[in-house]
Amino acid sequence: MENLRDKVQVTQTFMPPKAEYDAQLERIWESKWLTNRGVLTKELELKLKNYLNVHDILIMNNGTIPLQIALKLVGGEGEIITTPFSYVATTAAIIWENCTPVFVDIDPDYLTIDESQIEASITEKTTAILATHVFGNPCNIEVIDKIAKKHNLKVIYDAAHCFGVTYNEESIFKSGDISTCSFHATKLFHTGEGGAIFCEDKELMHKISYSHNFGHNGPIDFHGLGINAKISELQSAMGLSVLPYMDKIILERKKVVNYYLKNLSFETLKTIKIRKNVTWNYSYFPIIFKNEETLFKVQKALNDENVFPRRYFYPSLNTISYTNKSNMPVSESIAKRILCLPLFVGMSTSLLQRICDQINKNLV
Repeated sequence: MENLRDKVQVTQTFMPPKAEYDAQLERIWESKWLTNRGVLTKELELKLKNYLNVHDILIMNNGTIPLQIALKLVGGEGEIITTPFSYVATTAAIIWENCTPVFVDIDPDYLTIDESQIEASITEKTTAILATHVFGNPCNIEVIDKIAKKHNLKVIYDAAHCFGVTYNEESIFKSGDISTCSFHATKLFHTGEGGAIFCEDKELMHKISYSHNFGHNGPIDFHGLGINAKISELQSAMGLSVLPYMDKIILERKKVVNYYLKNLSFETLKTIKIRKNVTWNYSYFPIIFKNEETLFKVQKALNDENVFPRRYFYPSLNTISYTNKSNMPVSESIAKRILCLPLFVGMSTSLLQRICDQINKNLV
């Protein structure tokens, strides 16, 4: 049972039994191999391939560098059509790799990029589309794929929230030319800090592989330019310890989401609409208020109860200082009105009731 004085954050990292992590660490101590694609890293990749049912995966030291590598290889320092409704890493990676973000507004229900507006934003400088599957909810991948093929563009999906998500009974990581995922401590599956990249094209995956390891081709030769994106054995040990609990983690989070859906007052609230034929992973639970004033009122009431939801995603990325400040009315409006509620394994019914009660009685 939670102590009412305990601070309840929007998420809580799932910690596997310490003895199981210690057993993985013992393997590292025996091998004295801490990084450079050791035994644990390769084992984790194989187990993730089987769990996710994907052909290729390369795990890395965080969730942002896969985006940077993808953009370095296919972005060509051109214009990248992207969403303003994502974590800042999506836009930052584009600019960091000397590309130019071109924002397209979002669908007000699914919260993903509005595919009907993409084609109007394509120019002769456009090289790729970088779209985010928001809160584990897939973009309209069929339409985006058709647009990309028509205009000879590459598609990168920021699938940071999508561990375990399937669409039409296939892993969402199989969509696009490249998909990326985050294994940050706040995510469903985590390695403390980490991430992964997925690519079905063997030639492109080969470039990705050497690019994440300084460009190495053996100890003294090089395929080409690269960076250090390697994950450590310590991180992989955490992943191997967490992975056996994924079914439990998703089931427990589903129970929390179902409680919110049953007990919150949706006469004035909205939440995300999940696309058809999706097996969702319950990665986040956002609520969208009718105005920002109500959000502030509810947020204060929850904070007074030592409960701290997150304004996620906020602000709309087209408004931050290093972008072109284009007008994205839907994204800007939703960013001001959205709040992600606490969602993690081990939340008690009493805590969930407290949260719902404070929200419902402060709706105006």
